[in-house]
Amino acid sequence: MTPLRCQMIEDLTVRGLAAGTQKSYLRAVSQLAQYYNRRPDQLSAREVQRFLVHLHEERGLAWSSCNLYTQALRFFYRVTLGRAAVDFYIPCARQEQRLPEILSRKEVQRLFKSASNLRNRALLITTYGAGLRASEVVCLKITDIDSDRMMLRIDQGKGKKDRYGLLSDRLLQELRGYWLRYRPTDWLFPGRFEGRPISYHRAHEIYQETKAEAGITKAGGTHSLRHTFATHMLEAGVDLHTIQRLLGHRSLQTTMRYLHVTERRLMNATSPLELIDQLDG
Repeated sequence: MTPLRCQMIEDLTVRGLAAGTQKSYLRAVSQLAQYYNRRPDQLSAREVQRFLVHLHEERGLAWSSCNLYTQALRFFYRVTLGRAAVDFYIPCARQEQRLPEILSRKEVQRLFKSASNLRNRALLITTYGAGLRASEVVCLKITDIDSDRMMLRIDQGKGKKDRYGLLSDRLLQELRGYWLRYRPTDWLFPGRFEGRPISYHRAHEIYQETKAEAGITKAGGTHSLRHTFATHMLEAGVDLHTIQRLLGHRSLQTTMRYLHVTERRLMNATSPLELIDQLDG
């Protein structure tokens, strides 16, 4: 391992960046060096910009994906190498603002009924019922289920913040049935390897497989269930501040995006918790 890589790892670690973020940042710098077959500290800002163009035009990455590389390279040049932004400018592409595709209530119920087994069904219902990110649902532990307070503890979610999500009676019933069948001991949804939770990628695959089985053609991955939870809560008349706390948004502006996708005429619509309570056993 080169001294430069060691320095970047130290810079990432001391700032408390998540392990996945550290890995992606290091991979981005490594790919840049491999592209030019030169040390990254010997490259110019113009060469870095040409690498970003290569990612978009030759590798076919969306600008949103290229911007992830931009964040990694900015960290390397500005933090690890200490270069000022004004002297070493790395542009960030303007991203298209697209509204998420929201599942209808009938589609949500059809999705749950199409799950291939009790584990997959429990994972999908938990993701929707508490409005979780995929990275949060896969990291749930048995001890995060607080049946006395009817809450789910989300330990160190995005931004390294703890919060609590909702736990309906029916969701608790689903999780108890799942536990009796599979008997997980630590992680709520264990993975293939002992002592590890199910992977983020496997959770995404489960959603896509179940969505296809249910005949749902709307775009989006597992995060669609979180968008759908927020929209259904808003349509049911839950106030934005409550939804903000449940989703763990730092800014209310982030939550307000759902004002653009919700059907405001459905102020008496079914909330996610009520929808789960209506599921067949």
